[in-house]
Formats: sequence, C-alpha cells, structure tokens
Amino acid sequence: MELKNYIDFANKILSVSELTNIIKELLEGSFPPVTIEGEISNYRPSSSGHVYFTLKDESACISAVMFKGRQRYLSFQPKDGMTVRAKGNLSVYPQRGGYQIIIESMEESGAGDILKMLEERKQRLAKEGLFDSANKKALPRFPKTIGVVTSPTGAALRDILQITRRRNPLVNVIVLPCAVQGEDAAPQIEQQIKTANLHKMADVLIIGRGGGSLEDLLPFSDERVVRAVAASEIPTVSAVGHEIDWAISDFAADVRAPTPSAAAELCTPVLDDILGTLDRIKKDLSDSIKAKHERMKMLIRNFSAENLEMRFRTIEQPVLLRFDDLKDALLTNMNDKCEAFKRRIETAVLQLEAANPHSILDRGYSMVCDKETGRIIRSSQEVKAGQILEIIPKEGKISAIVTEQ
Repeated sequence: MELKNYIDFANKILSVSELTNIIKELLEGSFPPVTIEGEISNYRPSSSGHVYFTLKDESACISAVMFKGRQRYLSFQPKDGMTVRAKGNLSVYPQRGGYQIIIESMEESGAGDILKMLEERKQRLAKEGLFDSANKKALPRFPKTIGVVTSPTGAALRDILQITRRRNPLVNVIVLPCAVQGEDAAPQIEQQIKTANLHKMADVLIIGRGGGSLEDLLPFSDERVVRAVAASEIPTVSAVGHEIDWAISDFAADVRAPTPSAAAELCTPVLDDILGTLDRIKKDLSDSIKAKHERMKMLIRNFSAENLEMRFRTIEQPVLLRFDDLKDALLTNMNDKCEAFKRRIETAVLQLEAANPHSILDRGYSMVCDKETGRIIRSSQEVKAGQILEIIPKEGKISAIVTEQ
C-alpha cells in the first residue's frame, strides 16, 4: 500500500496500534525477500524450538527470528560472534513496536563459495573412483586396537576414550595426535593415517573431530587427507563434527559416523554382549553334547551281552542256513558228477575189454606173427614159404614154418 493512501490521516489522531499496523503494511508490502550479512549476537533458543538473535555490523543492528521448521535445513550450529548470510522477509512486531527479519535460510559467510569448491572437489574425486562402494572394507568385529587420528586435547577424544572404556576395557586405544583445524591440520592428519598403516598400529582407524564451523572442518575435506583415507589398508571410520556436519573424507572412508561418540560405538563391541554370547554358545554346546550323550547311552543299553548274542544269532542263523544249503547242494552236485564219471569209466572199460585181444584169445582164437619182425599177419598173402611164424594162443607160443601159401 502506498503512503499517499494515508494522507487523510495527516490531521487525524491515530492510536499506537493503528500507526503500527500502517507501518507494518507499508514495510511488509514494499520489501521483497532480502539477503543480509551480519554478525550474530544475543543468540537465544526458546523452549518452543524457535531461535531469536540480533544481526549487527559496525553501525546498525536488526532483530531476527528463525522458526523451528526452518532450522532443520541448517548445515551448521549458529552461535554468537559468527558472521552469516541470512535470507528472509522483513516484518513488524507490533507488541514491541520494532521491525525484524524472519529468516528462511542461513549460511555462514563465505560458506557458499566454500560449498561450491567442496562440491567440485567431491565430484572430481568421485570420478576417480575414490568413493566406490566396491572398495569399502568391513569393520573388524572384534578389534584389539583402535587408532584415533584427532586432537589430543579435544572433546572428541575424551568422548571416544570414555565410550571405549565403558563398552569394552579390553580394547586398546592408540591416539595419533594432530591438529584438526588450521593450515597445519591437513598434512598432519595425512601423515598420521600413513604412519598407522605403515606400522600396522591398529585394527581400525577413527578419523575426526568435534563440531565446528564449515571453515574449521575444511582439513577433513583436503584432497591429501581424502586420498590418504581412501588408500588406507586399515578400515577407516570418518567422524567429523555433529550429525549435520560433513566432510569429503566421509565419502572416502569405509564407514561414516555422525559423531565421534557414534564412531566409538561402531568400532567397540560391548564386552558384556560378547561374554553373554559366548556363555550362550557354551550352554548350547554343552546341552547338545549332553543330549547326544544321553542318546548314546540309550543305544548302548541295547548292546548288553545277551542282546549282542541274540543279535549275532539273528544275523548268523540265516548265514549258517544258507551255508548248509550250499554245502548240501555242492555235495549233491559232486556225487552226481562222480556217478556220471563212474558210468563213463565203466562204459569205457567195457569198450576196452571188448577190443582187448586177450579177450578174443579167451574164446579160442590165436594171433599169428612174423617171428623175426613181430608183425601180426592178417592175410595169407603176407607170408611166403619157409617163413617162420609164431602162433600165440591164450597161453604159451607156437613156432611154425610156412610150407605152402
């Protein structure tokens, strides 16, 4: 609404509410969404979840409010003294007679440029395959030693040590100290990762720090650190900042934990759970052995001397019976064959006896042989006059001279 529409009020007495409403309509209707940069001061979260603070520069300030529903999109934790860029709409708060900005989105000053740089770096490293899931290693189930690459004085280390001691005091923790922000942080983090791998100092590495601004977390997005994390032969857990924070090392690590405390819980098995599992396995194994032992005892009961003899007889009897049957069959077969051979021999004897010359001689026949050669004479044509012959009757021998053929 334009100011000329309120000319009629020039000579009119207005209530405070009427004047405030006019200002509200003019201000809210004339300004599009604006983006301002300033330093946060008097940061006050309310019980309802909304946050109230002041944005200021060297010479001016403005009240600001950010409602609960918009805070979930913040990538950092606002605090006093932080310079931010906020986008929102101007509004008049009638109860206090002041104006304010209702913030829709907010980022750290310079964060836009940093985020663009990080996104470009992440895309470039991703094309090289540094973040491929095929390269991810599983965390050891029962690590003996956990290496922690972090600041030795930070709250993150205290949280990790406290959680590992509480969950499993048998797990050793080796601290590989390094700076976690500033120019020296990235080379120190890289060197400690390489040192842990060179000397095989741990079964798993936690690499991280507590929360901070986007600039504070930049060392964990440094290309040297990311490459060292991706090349680590020891399984790695990236634990940078709080849940809303992130670094490129999160993508290169084998596992990303939302906080250092969560990383300690991921890496440290609970000793009581392990012992409980072992007890259950021991009990199950013992119960299984006992059950098998009882079954064996029941089976053994059936193998007493009497039962064994009876079982043996049961097995032996059919075998013996079959043996007897085979023996009888063998003897019968042998007898049959012997009788058959006996009959063949008798027949042969008869045949031989029928052909035996002595049998013929018994019937009154004699054999005539050439006395000189012993050759049997079968025809009168085989002799000549004067030849001496030998006549062989059944008994004795007779010599004769052929006088006439």
